[in-house]
Amino acid sequence: MSLLFRRASLASLGLAFGLSALSLSPLMAQETAPAPAGAAAPAAAPVDPNAVVATINGQPLTEADLVLAEGELSQQFAQLPAEQRRAAALSAAIEIRVMAAQAVTTGLDKDPDFQRRMAFLQQRALHGEMVEKGVVDKVTDAEVRARYDQEIANTPPVNEVHARHILVKTKEEAEAIIKQLDGGADFQKLANEHTSDPSGKTSGGDLGWFGPGQMVPEFDKAAFALEVGKYTEQPVQSQFGWHVIKLEDKRAKQPPAFDEVKDQAKQAVIRDKYFALVKSLRGAAKVEIPDANLKKAVDTLESAK
Repeated sequence: MSLLFRRASLASLGLAFGLSALSLSPLMAQETAPAPAGAAAPAAAPVDPNAVVATINGQPLTEADLVLAEGELSQQFAQLPAEQRRAAALSAAIEIRVMAAQAVTTGLDKDPDFQRRMAFLQQRALHGEMVEKGVVDKVTDAEVRARYDQEIANTPPVNEVHARHILVKTKEEAEAIIKQLDGGADFQKLANEHTSDPSGKTSGGDLGWFGPGQMVPEFDKAAFALEVGKYTEQPVQSQFGWHVIKLEDKRAKQPPAFDEVKDQAKQAVIRDKYFALVKSLRGAAKVEIPDANLKKAVDTLESAK
């Protein structure tokens, strides 16, 4: 199938699922070396989260602390080999502990700017926990399926077509091909002989099935206007050249299967639940913004959600 004229489009899925702007990074699991070929991988021994992996100035750093560090610093160590990431995370955690202790000794923890930043970071972390525990973890399989069914029911039926084409450089070449077709020439044979679309030279110009909006506009309009078995009586110009198009068949486009889009459906449910929770909490909160212009801007943002 030719990729020359196709335009990638999420809308081609036929669903209006919105992608949530929320993302939660799970803690990285400790990686283990692969088992030798032909041997069954040994079962991983359970790891005690309270096991002490290091002691810094008499204070324990546990397995749970290390897993947390690996998760928080995962992007920083992404380029390292898997077997080095655990050691790198432990080294970084030790550095953080000793530097933090020194900061407390010098009184940096009492700095007003630092305390404001810490308060914000704590609130942000609690926000993340609320999203995880109060929204994401409460989404059920039944809700995801219901959202999929709702989107399918609300999506208008769309036709898709199976077409062939012959692409040439000039209008005169296209007109000459149409004249041959009018005289009874075989479309597929002419496509193999004349098309400049590389994938069409051995397939008779076959483009397979495609839906509205997947081709450039001029091609799309002409193809969907044809009757089955007919070809364009006039050359169709696009940014790629001149086309002669034949419509092989037409059918109702099938919606994507649930398993193909269930992750998108889940994100849509999460998004809706999140904004519903925010709306409820903000409605119960007393929020005052003295600056009228700033208040108007915030209200505009909120109304758009």
